[in-house]
Amino acid sequence: MNPLNTTLFSGQEWVFQQDSASHKAKTTKEWLQRNIATFIIAEDWPSENPDLNPLDYKLWPLFKDVACQKHHNNLESLKRSLIKAVAETVSAAIAEWLEHLKTCMEAEGGNFE
Repeated sequence: MNPLNTTLFSGQEWVFQQDSASHKAKTTKEWLQRNIATFIIAEDWPSENPDLNPLDYKLWPLFKDVACQKHHNNLESLKRSLIKAVAETVSAAIAEWLEHLKTCMEAEGGNFE
C-alpha cells in the first residue's frame, strides 16, 4: 500500500491528477510516475475539462450561492459563511470525482455536464 493512502487519504481510493500548469518539475513528475499507481500525467488529461475539476463543477458555484444567499454586513460574516460551505462541500466534491472521471472517459474526454 502506498504510504499516502494512510497518511493523507485514510485508506480511501484516490487518484493524483497533474494539472496543465506550466510549472511542472521533471523530477516530481518522474517520482509520481514511479511511486503513485494512479498518477495521471498531464498529457493524458483532457485539456481544461471543467467536468473533472472539483473547483469548477462543485466549489465555485457553491461559493457564489453562499455569498449571494444572504446579506452580509461585513467581510467577517461572508468569510464565516464561505468557510462553513467549503467545510461541508470539499469532501463531497472529492467523493464525486471518480464518477466524473468515469463519465468523462465514456464521453471520450469531452464535456458532459
